[in-house]
Amino acid sequence: MSHSPPGRPAVRRLDPVLVDRIAAGEVVERPASAVKELVENAVDAGASSIAVTIAAGGRKLIRVVDDGGGMSAEDLALAVERHATSKLPDGDLERIDTLGFRGEALPSIGAVARLAITSRVPGAESGHSIVVDAGHKGPVRPASAQPGTRIEVTDLFAATPARLKFLKSDRAEATAVGEILRRLAVAHPQIRFTLAGEGSSSSGLVLPAETGPGSWLRRLVAVLGPEFGQNSAPLSLEREAFALDGHVGLPTFHRAAATHVHFVVNGRPVRDRLLLSAVRGAYADVMASDRHPVLALALTCDPALVDVNVHPAKTEVRFRDPGLVRGLIVSAIHEALRREGGRSSGTVAARTLESLRPAIAPVPASAAAERRPASLFARRDETAPSQPAGSGRPEEFERDFGRDLGSAPWEAREPDQAAYEGPPSAGGFGDGHQAQFSGDLALPSADQRVRAAEATVHPAEQHPLGAARAQLHETYIVAQTRDGIVIVDQHAAHERLVYERLKRERAGGGIARQILLIPEVVELDPVEADRLAGAAESLQDLGLVLEAFGHGAVLVREVPSALAGGSLRGLLTDVVDALVEGGADPLARRLDAVLSRMSCHGSIRAGRRLRPEEMNALLREMEATPFSGQCNHGRPTYVELKLSDVERLFGRR
Repeated sequence: MSHSPPGRPAVRRLDPVLVDRIAAGEVVERPASAVKELVENAVDAGASSIAVTIAAGGRKLIRVVDDGGGMSAEDLALAVERHATSKLPDGDLERIDTLGFRGEALPSIGAVARLAITSRVPGAESGHSIVVDAGHKGPVRPASAQPGTRIEVTDLFAATPARLKFLKSDRAEATAVGEILRRLAVAHPQIRFTLAGEGSSSSGLVLPAETGPGSWLRRLVAVLGPEFGQNSAPLSLEREAFALDGHVGLPTFHRAAATHVHFVVNGRPVRDRLLLSAVRGAYADVMASDRHPVLALALTCDPALVDVNVHPAKTEVRFRDPGLVRGLIVSAIHEALRREGGRSSGTVAARTLESLRPAIAPVPASAAAERRPASLFARRDETAPSQPAGSGRPEEFERDFGRDLGSAPWEAREPDQAAYEGPPSAGGFGDGHQAQFSGDLALPSADQRVRAAEATVHPAEQHPLGAARAQLHETYIVAQTRDGIVIVDQHAAHERLVYERLKRERAGGGIARQILLIPEVVELDPVEADRLAGAAESLQDLGLVLEAFGHGAVLVREVPSALAGGSLRGLLTDVVDALVEGGADPLARRLDAVLSRMSCHGSIRAGRRLRPEEMNALLREMEATPFSGQCNHGRPTYVELKLSDVERLFGRR
């Protein structure tokens, strides 16, 4: 017989109540965790309506009422025992198809609070109830009850007061409860969810049950906001044993945090790093790195292909083939956004109109600065110093952009230059000069105005981005559409066009290169020069041919044709930055980042005066190029204002 060494306590079994309290530390870390466990049980019970009520952020009261299958007296007695569950009938952990399965939630909650359960099986004459107070289980008693289950948790963590010190304010805890409920509601649109509680920003949350065609989108609009429906694109894709459905927000419809990204795997809302990484990769070159998309994706597969038993909170999953899942998500999002072409979020126009509305009170100088026209695009000019107004030469534009227009399928629809060079009285201000009026101003009649408008409607106005009418500050193109106006940031738009063109060339057999007549030596920081030399083979595939040239210098022999004539030093510096930022990213993503930086050097600069036909050529190519609604950095390339919106600005509506 062995004995413990002197001064060392012997090994013993823990008290069952203490075991439950330890388990509660893993399962119930805050009120929102308890709500999640209870609501998931209601979903598994087949409920069509789930009502949640909280008080003091859930510390004082959590009440969950559902109309599901209910529990008998025997079920109630076992439900509050550890590791008792009805959700693993064959004990197979490889094929879990329910939200809950551990059998720990109810006893864990009962160990740190007062837990009262009243339940009735549909068709039974009466219900039953049981109370667990700080781990001490009471008897099962008959009780009057509606079909379904009613659970009340009061004085959460009263049995473990130290845990209360780690809780946040009541409002913050209530907000967390609301977030949990919304994520479950996104995963189960067929269920009605309600949340009530005093002093909570989530008070009065009511999400009706959605059924029939379009039910999921209606639920997403209710959770993510009414703007989501107009600024999202549907997707659906199957690959091998996985099926992906969802709605993804346009790149210019984004948020500062990832709280509006929803993933559902086999009906389970999850927060998975693999899925989030795939989404970030899909939006990598259409959204700024500090912004996050708004979307909801539902992935369905055989339960044997995904392990949900990774973490006690059951919010993380592990896939048998993570590469397949990642590729599926990236491909589906790319295809959905590509179908939308260059469509930009309607919220961009809304922000623009808000900035244009006259202020009721005097506006501080700092706020007034934010309302300048340039702020509509939130531009941070990353280009070389602008040329003086009017310094841009037509041949430069044809070299950078216009030389490929001859083969464009929409060339036949290009407007005649004469349409833009007429006198100001005909409405043609495309030459950049302001109209001059002299003599008495004779106002035409209404009929004359209608006939004049019909006569001056140009075929180009039938295009989505309309016909160019003016250029402002040698930076912004103003176009007239059939029912409004469009303002285009010429540099941001052309940067996207050059980027997409370089990607097409790379995918089609290689980027066209131009050999430098005299190879140019570019001196750099020694570390930067070494990094470029080390990546020379990959850069050659991008049309940039260089080699090491002594200490702290590289010799450039060829450059992409689209970028010929630009500053090589600036180009190489940006390429180095892209390589560094890429870090451990896959090679394809790092090369896309390099192309994105390179395209900036082949774009029309802000401060460059364009001719009317050049502006219209830019608009037509934007319409034919995917993702042209935002530049490579995620900023909008154009703002569209409907005529009705402009009329409201002037009180005409």
